[in-house]
Amino acid sequence: EVQLQASGGGLVQAGGSLRLSCAASGFDFDSYTIGWFRQAPGKAPEAISCISSNDRTTHYAASMSGRFTISEDNAKDTVYLQINSLKPEDTAVYYCAAGLSGPLQYDYWGQGTLVTVSS
Repeated sequence: EVQLQASGGGLVQAGGSLRLSCAASGFDFDSYTIGWFRQAPGKAPEAISCISSNDRTTHYAASMSGRFTISEDNAKDTVYLQINSLKPEDTAVYYCAAGLSGPLQYDYWGQGTLVTVSS
């Protein structure tokens, strides 16, 4: 069974940091692009970052560079998203996803983890 388990969200004050985790199982982790997305209340989903399947390079959406860092632990089949200098507008449900065909199409989605940033 394919699973993507996102965790690490919570309530944090503005200026703080969080590290989100996405634990994968049930598929060949190294063959998939793993991406992070978020959806704020009442807003469309946004892509944040991904690790490419072919060469494991990292990529960031233009609006997400600087405060977000994606990384992975291949031994644990886990991808992380470090978020620094959190702002209230970062409040959202953060999702991880896995795609065999690259960053434009994702086959599996996790359940999301809620990040709430207080001002």
